[in-house]
Amino acid sequence: MGAVQAWTLVFVVITFSLYIYIAYASKVKDTAGFYVAGGGIPAPANGAAIAADWMSAASFISMAGIIAFSSNGYAGSVYLMGWTGGYVLLALLLAPYLRKFGKFTVPEFVGDRFSETARIIAVISAIVVSFVYVAGQMAGVGLVFQRFLGVNQTLGVVIGMAIVFAYAVFGGMKGITWTQVTQYSVLIVAYLIPAVAISQKLTGIPIPQIGFGQIMGELNALQTEFGLNAYTGAFTQMNMLNMFLMTATLMFGTAGLPHVIVRFYTARSVRAARFSALWALFFISLLYLTAPAIGAFSKYNVLNQIPGTGVDDVPAWFASWRDVGLITVNDLNGNGTIDVAGGLGEGFELAINNDIVVLAAPEIAALPAPVIGLVAAGGLAAALSTASGLLLVISSAAANDVYYKRINPQATEARQLMVGRFAMGGAILVAGYLGINPPGFVAQVVALAFGLGAASFFPTLFLGIFWKKCTAKGAAAGMAAGLLITFAYMIWTIPIYGGSEGIFGIAATSFGFVGMLINFAVTIVVSQFTEKPTEVMQQLVEEVRYPGRSELVAAHATGALDEELLHGEHHDHDPDARHP
Repeated sequence: MGAVQAWTLVFVVITFSLYIYIAYASKVKDTAGFYVAGGGIPAPANGAAIAADWMSAASFISMAGIIAFSSNGYAGSVYLMGWTGGYVLLALLLAPYLRKFGKFTVPEFVGDRFSETARIIAVISAIVVSFVYVAGQMAGVGLVFQRFLGVNQTLGVVIGMAIVFAYAVFGGMKGITWTQVTQYSVLIVAYLIPAVAISQKLTGIPIPQIGFGQIMGELNALQTEFGLNAYTGAFTQMNMLNMFLMTATLMFGTAGLPHVIVRFYTARSVRAARFSALWALFFISLLYLTAPAIGAFSKYNVLNQIPGTGVDDVPAWFASWRDVGLITVNDLNGNGTIDVAGGLGEGFELAINNDIVVLAAPEIAALPAPVIGLVAAGGLAAALSTASGLLLVISSAAANDVYYKRINPQATEARQLMVGRFAMGGAILVAGYLGINPPGFVAQVVALAFGLGAASFFPTLFLGIFWKKCTAKGAAAGMAAGLLITFAYMIWTIPIYGGSEGIFGIAATSFGFVGMLINFAVTIVVSQFTEKPTEVMQQLVEEVRYPGRSELVAAHATGALDEELLHGEHHDHDPDARHP
């Protein structure tokens, strides 16, 4: 066993043991603990858990690679602007009001605000979005195990499934939350240590964000030398239309992701929900402000080491990643050396998978084996933290919003927990299959999930809070239209499926914003011609938006409001008599 493999194993065993212990110590016996951790998580801890839930394998493993290789630097800013900008929308427009409404899940809010039909569509949307998203996480787990522990991807995914099952099924949201606080600590340390070391080694400056600025001129010169577009050049990889649409898709998708929104139900109060978003932005920024630097450092090192090297004389790190199929070399001109003139990627002599840039960065920079092992453990922490949150969304949608709300409203707490755990176990099996057979590289799969989230949930949640006359049929029609049209467009344009150029060249990962506009339009139009919500529901929606806790909001949060008062057919007769 090599030094890197040994250190990786040490860090993996230590961190996995810690996750399982935390879950065991946090095991829950009621649905409030299982779904929302009893609503008692302090804002700083909730912010760290949100950050870990948010910073998935895409953020940790893929984002720097997209910035460095797929997006040529400039276009990669769509991920930084979109993913962080979405938290501003979430904190200002959704989180505090959803927390005040007081429900376990996004489908539960949709069902209480609109109708059971809308709830079922929301359940389907949550499951589709979560499964697409979790596929990227399990693929990331398999990638780390394959490269650093010498097991094949399938076995790596199976090991990841077992660990998630151990701490998510038994601990529920409470166990997941405290596990994610630990996972955030692991992943951010694993991300920052090599970034600082590489920055010091390349530039003599231990602050990556400053070293990044210093090396830009040299990187642009290298790119020009090899016939590549300038690293900081605008619109060289993505046109302006797709830049705008993808940024918007990622922003509104972030604000509409059910596994992120449910985190705000775990806060102690509405005020704590707002501060949780603030803490989350701080914790996320530590990684997001470092990712462009790692991407630039890695590309600089690659361009200094690889072009002109003999096909059989490559560095050890290059050979290791080539052996697992994540670097490909095709000597097109037959001269026995690797040339990058004209470009990198499929169709050129050198193609580097986006998913290896962060994981390989310490090796490329010749850092010690313990640092390489720590980065591998950080990648696993990022993937598993997000996977557990997504799996809880799937579990709660099936057990709470379908079984308890629709099939067996008389179910005991113990029965609900049992169904929730079985649902999560089944979801883990499906997630494992998707991780073994992902429809693209990690961040690409995740970007598709954001498009589906933007097209399905954001308009429904936004209008449900800020437009009291938004109707149940309008919300149901809008969600269905946004989800189906966006999903169909993605299937039509993803290369491994249809491969069409799409409408006006809009990429699959950019279409979510268009789907969102379709959702808004359909919801608004249908709401004009369908039965309006009851007067009590309209007053509840208004009071949710104002500070303080009215009697009506308090009664709804505790379940004291009669169902007919909220959704009854005779809402236009003496509405004042219906107040609790």
